[in-house]
Amino acid sequence: MEKNLPLVPTNYEDDNIQTLEWMEHIRQRPGMYIGKLGDGAHADDGIYILLKEVLDNSIDEYMMGYGKTIEVKIEEGTVSVRDYGRGVPLGKVVDVSSKMNTGGKFDSKAFKKSVGLNGVGIKAVNALSGYFLIESYREGECKRVEYCRAIITEEKEVAPTREQNGTYIYFVPDKQIFKDYEYKHEYVESLLKNYVFLNSGLTILFNGKKFYSKNGLVDLLNENMTTEPLYPIIHLKGEDIEIVITHSNQYGEEYYSFVNGQHTTQGGTHLSAFKEHVGKVIKEYYNKGFEYSDIRAGVVAAISIKVEEPVFESQTKTKLGSKDMGPKGPTVGKFIGDFLKKELDNFLHKNADVSEALLHKIQDSEKERKAIAGVTKLARDRARKANLHNKKLRDCRVHLSDAKGELMEDTCIFITEGDSASGSITKSRDPNLQAVFSLRGKPLNSFGLTKKIVYENEEFNLLQAALNIEDGLDGLRYNKVIIATDADVDGMHIRLLLITFFLQFFPDLIKSNHVHILQTPLFRVRNKQKTWYCYSEDERLEAMASAGKNPEITRFKGLGEISPDEFKHFIGKDIRLDQLSMKKGDQVKEMLAFYMGKNTMERQNFIIDNLVVEEEIE
Repeated sequence: MEKNLPLVPTNYEDDNIQTLEWMEHIRQRPGMYIGKLGDGAHADDGIYILLKEVLDNSIDEYMMGYGKTIEVKIEEGTVSVRDYGRGVPLGKVVDVSSKMNTGGKFDSKAFKKSVGLNGVGIKAVNALSGYFLIESYREGECKRVEYCRAIITEEKEVAPTREQNGTYIYFVPDKQIFKDYEYKHEYVESLLKNYVFLNSGLTILFNGKKFYSKNGLVDLLNENMTTEPLYPIIHLKGEDIEIVITHSNQYGEEYYSFVNGQHTTQGGTHLSAFKEHVGKVIKEYYNKGFEYSDIRAGVVAAISIKVEEPVFESQTKTKLGSKDMGPKGPTVGKFIGDFLKKELDNFLHKNADVSEALLHKIQDSEKERKAIAGVTKLARDRARKANLHNKKLRDCRVHLSDAKGELMEDTCIFITEGDSASGSITKSRDPNLQAVFSLRGKPLNSFGLTKKIVYENEEFNLLQAALNIEDGLDGLRYNKVIIATDADVDGMHIRLLLITFFLQFFPDLIKSNHVHILQTPLFRVRNKQKTWYCYSEDERLEAMASAGKNPEITRFKGLGEISPDEFKHFIGKDIRLDQLSMKKGDQVKEMLAFYMGKNTMERQNFIIDNLVVEEEIE
């Protein structure tokens, strides 16, 4: 029998149905088009996606054989991109910049394997810009259109020009949407480097600085590896595919994957196929019963493929969903598998020194795995049982493997110290997307220890199990692993011990931009009308000036001192995170040896010589 449902006293008439203009929809739901907004503090913030959407069009021109140079300028929050491709057809400049589902990329003959196939990219930039200018130069003629939030403010007739063929775009992200944003050159340069690594022969000039790659993905690995390769990088290249692979003595696996020039940071069907077939080909080459985990231990590799009409799992295109190379092509898995079976197998047969070095690495990994096999089985069983009633882990409902689109970015786990801090975060968190792992005191200093300690130490064992990273990042349950410790000496020490643990045994977690430090306010300043939360001394002084005479000032020394109601502000949409990163020049091994090694007196003298005394707040 149907239950009587209560009537909801709301109107549902013709007037309740709204049709938004395309630019209004983008402005109201920017996350659907560019992911998160942000202020430029992180590499995946929206202002960098705006730049990338414009650059993708210029890169597509280069891939089609037009224009070998792209000029990028960023000054005081303004961006310009000039390419020397064919230029937008002059009669269609308005259409391609302000009419949805309009673009040359729907015609696969003109843009067979490009990135932006949905005709949205440049229009999204236009809609999210306070000012947007596009000029197209073709055969001695120019068409110029200016916009404000995608509404034309000035359109000039086609006029003669001396400019070379190509397109010029200048935009200013809308400050109503991107508040207090700033382009960080390190993130821009990282983006541009990937473009030249994937397009050998392309030159990009960024504020006059030249970016160029002669060796493609080999240059990419050399740029990103923080340890020395055990053998020269294997470089395999074919039609629509390029692969580089080597091994190092680091733990974990490290991959960089790309589709049509797009950095697929979340991987996808192509990366899964690559991992599977690399292991299979190498195992068959040596004709031994190696475990795939031993073959891939310490691997550092990159794969770039070109797919017709690729399907991504979100507008930001971080994970490939396509199963086929094109409407009439083979599956992605078969294409990659056939290529590796032929090219990698041939390479190993022709290069005995490389195959011998690779064999030694696999055998070393096998020995280490077997040496800790007993401990590992015991630890797995203990972790599995503990997880059933794991008081250390307060899990969330949605995990990285379950989530789609924007939710993938939001899944996270906070690693906290003590019951009070974890209690505050647990009461404040979003239980759907935010998990909490509570440490018991200070974790062990893992510097110089073997991976056996990961299984013997209960704290590390349970943390590894919670993250689900024992067999690599494929099973990672959270996009962000957030270290949330007090802003005092003990908290900083715990933070260093956790970073050491990740650097030692799971460096790929850091290199894949998953590890973050939670920023929490140091001060609260308030008067009868308003409350300011301050993350630095400068912010405190600014808040005091705004608050007027005799404001109340509170110094937070621990996360447990912050009430759950207040904590909601710090782990919600305005969360402040510092992302950990690793690059070639970081000298990780030397840094860990100095800060976490047994050179106590040397480190003590360094601290004394560099000590900064904090003044008391009056």
